[in-house]
Amino acid sequence: MTEPLVEIDGQALTIEDICQVARHACAFLLGDAPAFIERINKGAEFIETLLQEEGFVYGVTTGYGDSCTVSIPLENVNELPRHLYTFHGCGLGIHFDAQQTRAIMAVRLNSLAQGFSGVRYQLLQQITQLLHHDILPLIPQEGSVGASGDLTPLSYLAAVLAGERDVLYQSEKMAASAVFAQLQITPLTLKPKEGLAIMNGTAVMTALACLAYQRAAYLAQLATRITSLASIALNGNAYHFDEKLFAVKPHAGQIKVAACIRADLQITFDPPRNDTRLQDRYSLRCAPHVIGVLEDALPWFRQFIENELNSANDNPIIDAENGHVLHGGHFYGGHIAFAMDSMKTAVANLADLLDRQMAQLVDTKFNNGLPANLSGANSRQAMLNHGFKAVQIGVSAWTAEALKLTMPASVFSRSTECHNQDKVSMGTIAARDCLRIIELTEQVAAAMLVAVVQGVELRGNTAGLSAGLRITMAQVRAKIPFLESDRAMEQELRLCLQLIRERHWELYE
Repeated sequence: MTEPLVEIDGQALTIEDICQVARHACAFLLGDAPAFIERINKGAEFIETLLQEEGFVYGVTTGYGDSCTVSIPLENVNELPRHLYTFHGCGLGIHFDAQQTRAIMAVRLNSLAQGFSGVRYQLLQQITQLLHHDILPLIPQEGSVGASGDLTPLSYLAAVLAGERDVLYQSEKMAASAVFAQLQITPLTLKPKEGLAIMNGTAVMTALACLAYQRAAYLAQLATRITSLASIALNGNAYHFDEKLFAVKPHAGQIKVAACIRADLQITFDPPRNDTRLQDRYSLRCAPHVIGVLEDALPWFRQFIENELNSANDNPIIDAENGHVLHGGHFYGGHIAFAMDSMKTAVANLADLLDRQMAQLVDTKFNNGLPANLSGANSRQAMLNHGFKAVQIGVSAWTAEALKLTMPASVFSRSTECHNQDKVSMGTIAARDCLRIIELTEQVAAAMLVAVVQGVELRGNTAGLSAGLRITMAQVRAKIPFLESDRAMEQELRLCLQLIRERHWELYE
């Protein structure tokens, strides 16, 4: 099978392209067509011409932000980029992991490749070289307000391009200068506009948004499959997912979820008139209405994220073709902030849904005849064993933490930088919050998947399951055995969680 190729040449990339680069799941290269190289270099040449003819360009012969009224003598302009990334080297918190860092680098490279940032093709080559060698800047997660872009985190990329600060290389923390020397990579001396071009953009929040999107989309499918299994385990009314029912409230994502559950449950005929289970509790009956919100939101999340991904988002914009320097605010991360604040709420609702399903499964007052806590112990050992009692407590804790984090970050704008940045997006904080909520929801889903498979087996009607449900049951049992006697579940839950993040479980087309 041919390895997929992601080429950065100014053409539009997708969320999937960035995620493949982040996971080392594709071949990756920088376009080298003469027209592309010429278009990139033309911006840098235009900056040089302006310096020679006019001697004034924001961020080149001036200070940054509120310091734009401070003039920099021409003999000092080459020192300014180093000062920019140096004084922004104040990030704190844990570092972005390897996948996140590769995504950040690919997103920034793609933005610069649009040709409106006034950088040399050589700079794009340097970022590409780092990606090829997997030399990853150690970037602290905390310190960006999302306008003027992701300045502080991206300063770590700028510094590493110049051979400064620390990197992750071959799983070890090393000085960038030492790695460059080992691999005979020449540090890049940034040209006057290049420090600003690297740092003054939305690459961090957009990269995190790409990763969040893929994980959220998979969680929507996983929650759908879990709901199908829960309906069987709880002896639920399958006709809550009837096609005619959903035709009268035609949200496309909601209809999709109901159709998937309907196929899982093999419902192909009208409900019998003597059905005594008229209405299940909301966490079963309304599952398509909960999961469907995320499914319906995914297309516009994609639109927001991919528009940002394929944009020039620094300041000023360099239109070398028409000889303009355009001062604006494209570094503002409002669209990503809104998408991430919205996504985290939709995903947290999945955690809440699965938490409620788990509560039904373990409680004999609501589980329609299953053993307490889904215990698989025989009658002689039943009084000693507690089944999924503690797992359900964990699910409740993870859900509570996810729900707590849903407060929108974008409404907490702060005035910074001497009131020059007096309205900021908080997009990077929103994206980090979203990833944490996704992480917690994956934990809930991992626990619920193991529990609901046990519930279906305890119900004892596995022979008639649909093909999709049989595959899921078999995949889970291949990794995690039936819980008969009490055992510590941590490592099995961690394995299930890892398999979720690797999208191991086969779900829907």
